Amino acid sequence: MTIMTIQEQLDTNRRTVSFDNYDITVRQLYAMLVDLQIKLQPEYQRHFIWDQVRQSQLIESIFLGIPVPNLFMATNQDSTWEVVDGLQRLTTIVNFVGNEEVRQQVNPNSQKLKLGGLEKVTEMNGLIYEDLPMSIQNMFMTRPIRITVLNDKSDFTVRYDLFERLNTGGVVLHPQEIRNCVFLGEFRDFIKECNANPNFLNSVKMTESAERTGNREELVLKFFAYYEDRNEFVHGVKEFLNNYMKKKTKRFSNKAALRDLFNQSFQLINEFLPMGIIRGNRINITPLVLFEAISVGVADLITSNQSQHITSAKLQALLNNQELKRLTTGATNSRSKLINRIEFVKNNILNAV
Repeated sequence: MTIMTIQEQLDTNRRTVSFDNYDITVRQLYAMLVDLQIKLQPEYQRHFIWDQVRQSQLIESIFLGIPVPNLFMATNQDSTWEVVDGLQRLTTIVNFVGNEEVRQQVNPNSQKLKLGGLEKVTEMNGLIYEDLPMSIQNMFMTRPIRITVLNDKSDFTVRYDLFERLNTGGVVLHPQEIRNCVFLGEFRDFIKECNANPNFLNSVKMTESAERTGNREELVLKFFAYYEDRNEFVHGVKEFLNNYMKKKTKRFSNKAALRDLFNQSFQLINEFLPMGIIRGNRINITPLVLFEAISVGVADLITSNQSQHITSAKLQALLNNQELKRLTTGATNSRSKLINRIEFVKNNILNAV
């Protein structure tokens, strides 16, 4: 590694990121939230975790002109802004100045902020925004907030990386939660549609916490990615899924065919495995790699008009097949192992007596 190659890498990656900076008043910021020009993505709003004192301290800092961290936004295709980093700060401002309708629009669990725990402007403790004199309200609403906006010249990969690096809301995001914020469009909505399929819901067992963080939606994405693009898989699952979702976000021309395939696949799986894709005594957890092998194997057989060979006995036998267990445990993230376990499922279904 030389100084020149380091500089080349820095220059190349800098060129992929394009920002604009704005100083916007609290009033303008609030109006943009009300008009939905700024979007707070629900995928990463699992919890609003600031308590009354921390919210109050932010409001006090804005009043006093104490610099607060930049809000970070990303520009969507429709020119709206999407919050990357700053959920807590924006929600706090809405909790302070917003009426109930606006607060519910931003966060259904929000409560009107009554200031408390202030150490500098103690006379404000116990007050809400409407209690303040109009001159003090105007002072707050005209305070500037610095906003950095990733503009639409930056590609999806850059946006994903920034969501992953910059979100500091106190909750670690699952990769699928980030994808749902980054890859907006028809394909993302299609993933959500498939995720609600009753046969799929019954076939895949997972914990409540895994449900909340997007694991089930990631399985839908894996199903389609491994079905269509498994020959492009190398080793890194996250990068592979990101690339596939980026591709489908840009061009999604086979929606009807994929919907039919998904519905047929999980109708068969749910019919023949009514307890779900489970192994041994772990009746509440679907092994993820076993899910990939069985679901994509079934999809391949449907596509090749060989679904008549799929039976309950064959699928049940696969759940506890020792060779398949070997193929779906340990180090499994390689193209050859992915293809081998899918082919194993197909061959066992076709050749089982």
